[in-house]
Amino acid sequence: MAADFLKTHGIDLQEVMSRVQFNNASTSISEYDDNARPESSAASPSDARPTRHGVCEIRGVRLAGRDPDSKWDVSIRDNRVASITSHKPRNTIPSSKIQILDSRDSFLAPSLCHPHIHLDKCFLLNDPKYADISIEKGDFAEAMSLTSRAKSRFSDDDLLRRGRWLIEESIAAGVTCMRAFVEVDTMVRFKCLDAGLLLKRQYRDACDVQICAFAQGPVFSGDDAAECRTLMEEALQRDGVDVVGSTPYVEADEIRMRANIDWAVSYAMQYNKHLDLHLDYSLDADKEPMVYHLLDILHDQGWPSKAKQVKRIMLGHCTRLTLFTADQWHDLHSRIGDLPVSFVGLPTSDLFMMGKPSEREGGGERVRGTLQIPQMIQQYDIDGAISVNNVGNAFTPQGNCNPLSVASMCVGIYQAGTKRDTETLYECISTRAKVAIGYGDRSTLVVREGDEADLVLFHVPEKERHRGRRTLQEVVYDPPKARSVLHGSHVIETNAD
Repeated sequence: MAADFLKTHGIDLQEVMSRVQFNNASTSISEYDDNARPESSAASPSDARPTRHGVCEIRGVRLAGRDPDSKWDVSIRDNRVASITSHKPRNTIPSSKIQILDSRDSFLAPSLCHPHIHLDKCFLLNDPKYADISIEKGDFAEAMSLTSRAKSRFSDDDLLRRGRWLIEESIAAGVTCMRAFVEVDTMVRFKCLDAGLLLKRQYRDACDVQICAFAQGPVFSGDDAAECRTLMEEALQRDGVDVVGSTPYVEADEIRMRANIDWAVSYAMQYNKHLDLHLDYSLDADKEPMVYHLLDILHDQGWPSKAKQVKRIMLGHCTRLTLFTADQWHDLHSRIGDLPVSFVGLPTSDLFMMGKPSEREGGGERVRGTLQIPQMIQQYDIDGAISVNNVGNAFTPQGNCNPLSVASMCVGIYQAGTKRDTETLYECISTRAKVAIGYGDRSTLVVREGDEADLVLFHVPEKERHRGRRTLQEVVYDPPKARSVLHGSHVIETNAD
């Protein structure tokens, strides 16, 4: 049915799929000058980047997965962990060419990741330019309306300034890679995309910024739907765009929602991109989950699952799935099969948006909705991650760029306080999140020789030594503010106090 609908809009799904060539895309890529700056852009953020120094050895750290009473010396060579040895105090003066970090009982763990964060509409409630943007109702319709008002005034200066805030605050928190959504539509056209691609290049030495060209609005409903699809297809041919993103639930009806999904899958495959959908964002038990249609299409179209560089599928929000029974979760696991599908829970946004009671209700029990990610992983073997999503806008006015603060909050949201639970939560903002967006191939938290040196060092000030932080469980319970971030063979000096 969706394929027939697509034909009425001039899209032959089978013809599009016949052009698919995974891992050998034949599409023409328009040239993008990463060194160019948008007109009237603010000063280059390169001058404001965190200081980077070569690092060779970190002494006296505690490590995840090891005896909390033990300390270790970790040496780094050529962007990888070269050796891990039992800590031995040393009095020798090292060569001036070797940087030594005396950790003073700090805790070393894999760096953090934003698997889902919106780069272009961050900090709209914090920027003086948008002082007239104010939440009155706090619902999804208002958030869409306020954001649309702001988008009509987006400028190059503004996008680069707020994007810089987000990336630099994220790095300070311990983030070394992120999937950043930038919107493409008839209002902003490629303005957000241009800013995102420039920031991606300018911060490449400190953080890997994966760009998702994102259709926030409908692409099959409304007068400008066809033009939106054309703009998205042009965006996908830009060098530096890694992901196709879309939002099927904003379409006018279920037929168009399915068409949106079919379109996104076909173009992700044609242009050899990852796929990321905002999906099933409701708590309506009468609505058929669109994830079933998506999985059918992925299987029917032969989405690769065993290639060396497989493109992954990420599904965000999916709050409708919180109403599933155990049998439905097991059925979902079977339907996924070997597809490289992950779900991302976005609790700060979901809890603000979902389950808002009507004004007539007495304020008693509230149905809340955010994916139970630890349970999905541990009980149903369905892959998942957790992310910040939005910062400082009408979709999520609260919170900041620190993924660990979200993981800590999730201890209460999911009632997940055991050692296994907290390690799962940390994986979901770190190693597991990286794998879900196509970085790395293992979700374990144990730092090993040969690993890429993307690490975060959690410092414990002298006045807070009584609070421990000797284990990952303690770090998730009570996240330390002071951190140093290692990306490759360099330490990014940060001040997270």
